[in-house]
Amino acid sequence: MHNEATAVADGTAVAQAAPQTVAAQRIPAGVNQAAGPNSPIDPGAPRGPAVAIAAGVRDGSTSPTEVLDAVLERIAADTRKLNAFTVVRSAKAKAEALALEQRSDLDVLPLAGVPIAIKHNLEVEGETNLCGSAATDTHPAAADHPVVRRLRAAGAVIVGLTAVPELGLWAMTDGEGRTTRNPWNTARSAGGSSGGSAAAVAAGLVPVAHGNDGLGSLRIPAACCGVFGIKPGRHTVPAEVGVDSWGGMVENGVLATTVGDAALALSVLAARPDLAEVEPPGRLRIGLAVAPPSRFFRVDRHWTAAARAAGSAAAAAGHQVEPATLPYGETISSVLLRWLAVGTRDAATLAHPDRLQPRTRRHLALGRLVQRLGLVRPGQVDRVEARLLEFFERYDVVITPTLAAAPPKARAWHTRGWLANVVASSRFSPFTPLWNMVGWPAASVPMGMHPRSGTPVAAQLAGPPGSESTLLRLSAQLEALHPWERTAP
Repeated sequence: MHNEATAVADGTAVAQAAPQTVAAQRIPAGVNQAAGPNSPIDPGAPRGPAVAIAAGVRDGSTSPTEVLDAVLERIAADTRKLNAFTVVRSAKAKAEALALEQRSDLDVLPLAGVPIAIKHNLEVEGETNLCGSAATDTHPAAADHPVVRRLRAAGAVIVGLTAVPELGLWAMTDGEGRTTRNPWNTARSAGGSSGGSAAAVAAGLVPVAHGNDGLGSLRIPAACCGVFGIKPGRHTVPAEVGVDSWGGMVENGVLATTVGDAALALSVLAARPDLAEVEPPGRLRIGLAVAPPSRFFRVDRHWTAAARAAGSAAAAAGHQVEPATLPYGETISSVLLRWLAVGTRDAATLAHPDRLQPRTRRHLALGRLVQRLGLVRPGQVDRVEARLLEFFERYDVVITPTLAAAPPKARAWHTRGWLANVVASSRFSPFTPLWNMVGWPAASVPMGMHPRSGTPVAAQLAGPPGSESTLLRLSAQLEALHPWERTAP
């Protein structure tokens, strides 16, 4: 077998003789392979499959129905039993693609003919909104959620709904008779709660998928599955989700195999065309913060190396990068209390509360106790945010590991106890919740492969309110300098 240069998590280049040990970071089509370390993405290069699909539909070289047929064939042919989709809208999507072809404005639609998956906790007209639970109402939605409306108006075709754990509460995606698996290693979880969307994108079933993020629910599966995922800041995208609003901590965002595709989709969700532009940013002040939020958490060295690799790539692009310590303060305890409390308000409206999983019933009972004791207070967030604002007087962006460990095993976590789920979830994902608590934007960028688990590693980028464009532009630079394999083989 021929050797090929492989960028592993610490950023060093090694010769690869066995692809099953460390997956190669192949240079994707469209990236200037001869570019030096300070070169931006080739301005003439395609920015991803969704961008190319939309361009082809707009210029008439392909049609929405042709694109959709190819996607439905890929979904039907997937033999890995990933359980990414709970609903595949074959007939309805075909009708929508045919109707799209009749639109007079097809030549100007930013997502013309792009097949997109929607996480199954958002309203899609004519579909149920089960949110991963047998306890929810089974009546079909009368209208699309604003996010879905914006996608349709931009020319996207809703191909299906993706798996979500019960009420979106858990960091692994599974339920009765179904466990969503990681396309890179099906013995591992795809993460949660947007695990179905991440698995669908990483397996190449769809180029872009919707997800939402309450404590890392977009960035966790993005990191597990080796795709790019971004959670925008508060009030950037319409944010109400399904049966559980999560006390304002949830934001709708996107997962994609390239930054360009994610930027295009997010620009549609936010109704901000400027977000689709991913030219390099000016010189940024970047803090590299690899320490965990608490000394009780251990971080796998390959995930630490992923953050350092992102920092090295940013420095090579000309940015100022220095070690930093994030002021986490009381974040862990405050996040835990909020996570316990988030589902209680809407749980009271569930159609069949007796059908909730045992772990969820225990979670909601603890949440009601937290609320009765008044343990969730606005001042907790105010103190954390004040320290962060002071931190970001010195920095424009902070880089951390996205996760602390490889994804857990793919198993029926819904049959295990509440404590087992809490320990498994918190052990591998302590870095993400801070940014939901304060409502600031954050993204996960693939940074290589873990040599033992055979799953990707990633770095998290976060910034102050309004920094979505900065994060996207920096992520695109990192993508050009440290490219990743787009989909699992």
